[in-house]
Amino acid sequence: MNYKKEVIQKLKEYKENEIIITTHAQTQAFSRGISLKEIKENIINPKRLFYAIKQEALFEGEEKYNFYFGYSKTQCHRYIIVLNHECLVCTVIKLNRRWQKTAERYAKI
Repeated sequence: MNYKKEVIQKLKEYKENEIIITTHAQTQAFSRGISLKEIKENIINPKRLFYAIKQEALFEGEEKYNFYFGYSKTQCHRYIIVLNHECLVCTVIKLNRRWQKTAERYAKI
């Protein structure tokens, strides 16, 4: 199921200083050529968000999502994000292949 509409409403509540990017995500972003500013901009202004797939969170009161931000049919950014009183970016992945079918398959589960 695609939680895009619900997530966009939740993301509007966060300010830039409430978005925390873990050291793992920073390392992954640096190695994949993604700027931290671009990550925060995608979260604050989710106009490129195509899929938000809910995952099982580790702790009570948290919501964990798999976000797909599409740039074209063959390029997208995939973020693993935990939402609670702050927005925690756990992992950043850059996909350079057709990504829509993969995202759709996980969204239907």
